[in-house]
Amino acid sequence: MIPLLLIFIPVISALAAFFFKQGNAAKNWALFTSVITLVVALASLCNAKPLVYDAAWLPVLGSRFSLALDGMGKMLVLLTAISFPVVIAATYNNEYKQSNAFYGLMLLTQAGLMGVFLASDCLLFYFFWELALIPVYFLCSIWGGEKRIAVTFKFFIYTFVGSLLMLIGILYLYFLTPDHSFAIKSFYALKLSTTEQNLGFWLFFIAFAIKMPIFPFHTWQPDAYEQSPTAVTMILSGVMVKMGIFATIRWLLPIFPLATEKFGGAIIILSVIGMLYASLIAIKQDDVKRLIAYSSIAHIGLMSAAIFALKPIGLSGVLIQMFNHGINVIGLWIVADAIEQQTGSRKFSELGGLAQKAPTLTILLVVLAFANIALPLTNAFVGEFLMFNGLFQYNFWIAGIAGISIILAAVYTLNMVQKIFYGNTVALTEKAVETGSNVQWMLVVLVIVIIGFGVYPQPMIDLTKQIMP
Repeated sequence: MIPLLLIFIPVISALAAFFFKQGNAAKNWALFTSVITLVVALASLCNAKPLVYDAAWLPVLGSRFSLALDGMGKMLVLLTAISFPVVIAATYNNEYKQSNAFYGLMLLTQAGLMGVFLASDCLLFYFFWELALIPVYFLCSIWGGEKRIAVTFKFFIYTFVGSLLMLIGILYLYFLTPDHSFAIKSFYALKLSTTEQNLGFWLFFIAFAIKMPIFPFHTWQPDAYEQSPTAVTMILSGVMVKMGIFATIRWLLPIFPLATEKFGGAIIILSVIGMLYASLIAIKQDDVKRLIAYSSIAHIGLMSAAIFALKPIGLSGVLIQMFNHGINVIGLWIVADAIEQQTGSRKFSELGGLAQKAPTLTILLVVLAFANIALPLTNAFVGEFLMFNGLFQYNFWIAGIAGISIILAAVYTLNMVQKIFYGNTVALTEKAVETGSNVQWMLVVLVIVIIGFGVYPQPMIDLTKQIMP
């Protein structure tokens, strides 16, 4: 029942949230129910075996409401369950018009994300894929920044094209299954010809590449992150991009092994180009949001390259890093939001000396910055070490070139810390004060996770060994 509850609780909570009218009622409800979802996600970790749920859904189409929660799913379900209460609490003081609709859509997004990470029926997977995306479209278009309409339209076109290609791919495989079933086991059992694999591979991969996103499918991301409400940006960057990485490992690699091997080298090269390109662009940014956006593209590029290197140690690193990157980038977004709320600006050139006014926030950011550059004893170190190990096993030169991104990450991350928090105060920071306790406590929670899994990563490594039945 745990897999079902992880979807059922956010769905019911979302529907209820739409009926709240007064100020903070919907916000408090969303926070309360997201904590309940977190408790259920933590309970799933108590069972060392994969958890399954299966019920009739659309028997005439050969589709069942089939859920499975293995080690990879548990990590991403836990990330999703942690992210929503942390994001809601950290942005608690942010006000939104029609807050009931805002938090209702946020909870629907959580339900969709949970479904993506749990579905073991491909049609059900597609249903939840769309359920996660549609609320985000409305969240961005209604509560976003000044350029939200153009940016949201671009986001919609990218995701619509990707979703359409994936749906064609799903139906293509469905008609090839002997039992006309959408079950993951039926898809895994397919004996596809080379031509069938090549066609199916690209129909699925383009959809997943857009969602990650990797170069050259990344152009929607920086604008969407900049114009979205910060709470939505946190979910987009911390959790939603993991949909593409997860789907690549869960669906693409097992169904199209020959095509993966054939095209993997080209995708690795594109991923490494994207890492370096995004890192160099991040160095030139004067806006905190855009810097974090390009930093995220670089980190996702490394995960993509490690996946297609097809080395077990690299794949283990990707599984671990999906969780750790989500924790770290949400922490950075919380700091970015705190800076903007305090000063009204996100530009490095307009800020400085915040460490004198907000020392606690500065200390917490330094830990997050160290995690962003994968310093030893932070959570990101283990995942990046394993991923680079896999890349070195694949090709020494590609791994060496990709390794340049480590240096570039240190440059843009520490440059951000230095320009905003150190030096002399300026007009915008002179009257700044220490950030609110809700922000501090949420950052403390994330820092505990960062240091905890940095010092003792074994529980995460153990989860990578739990395979779907």
